[in-house]
Amino acid sequence: MRISIDRDGCIGSGQCTLTAPALFAQDDVGIVYVLPEGSDGTDDPSVREAELACPVQAITVAED
Repeated sequence: MRISIDRDGCIGSGQCTLTAPALFAQDDVGIVYVLPEGSDGTDDPSVREAELACPVQAITVAED
């Protein structure tokens, strides 16, 4: 899976970091980024849950 973040669309709700804390973190202003463990793709099912939990659909998960 490849994880993409629309950092311009992110509102910093933190739902992704609550759902998949091993894959996502927030910077100093609350905008999400993918942690190195998830940047090269992952098969962790929580990434799909985080994608669905995002209230503004700023996370996109695509199959490689």
